[in-house]
Amino acid sequence: MKNKSYVGITFIILIFGIIFIPKIIDRFKNDDIVKGDRLNRVEKPKKDSGLKNIAKVPLFTLTSQDNVPISSDSLKGKVYVLEFFFSTCPSICPIMNRNLMDVAQKFSSKKDFAIASITINPKYDTPEVLKNHAEQLHANFDNWYFLTSDSQDYIHQLAKKFNLYVGENLNAPGGFEHSGLFALIDKNGNIRCRTDQFGNPILYYSALNFSDAEGFEEDPHGKFRPGVDAIMEDIEKLLNE
Repeated sequence: MKNKSYVGITFIILIFGIIFIPKIIDRFKNDDIVKGDRLNRVEKPKKDSGLKNIAKVPLFTLTSQDNVPISSDSLKGKVYVLEFFFSTCPSICPIMNRNLMDVAQKFSSKKDFAIASITINPKYDTPEVLKNHAEQLHANFDNWYFLTSDSQDYIHQLAKKFNLYVGENLNAPGGFEHSGLFALIDKNGNIRCRTDQFGNPILYYSALNFSDAEGFEEDPHGKFRPGVDAIMEDIEKLLNE
């Protein structure tokens, strides 16, 4: 009986070797010995952009130039640049929006990219005014939203939550002051940024032009745009993240 058992076991081992060993050898040759069929169906992890996650974007609901509600929730699933501006600004806003035009043109084919330009003078910048402003800028990018509200205080409080300075000042050009910065938000609604040479997060990206790399002298016609160049690089990273 024992001999018969040994014969049976030997027969089973032989069959196993004939069927499975060639397959195992093939897997070694193809360098996928650790891959099972179930694992092969798992998507490869997306590349990490290396950008810092600063904070969740503050919740907001505003009205676009097309009189359509646009909210922080409706922008989820898109990488977007956010700025505060106003249409009658005679100083830095034209520079910011010319630079944003370059950003819009670079990513115009990306349906998962958007721009949110929020006015800090909603009393004047109605949806109709903003629509005309967008047309004057030739900002015909579908996902460029010029946003306003019924409440100036709501928008100014929103800027404060972003930690971006805005303020009404009758002595300032155009009657308002604000920082010339862009915020970068990822598809999950997180504010993201790169770090400086010391490893500190830069938080926001300069939207302005400078005359040279050393002096960083602000110049509306300058060709040096470190913040704009950086944000375009980082948009690309987040779109692929």
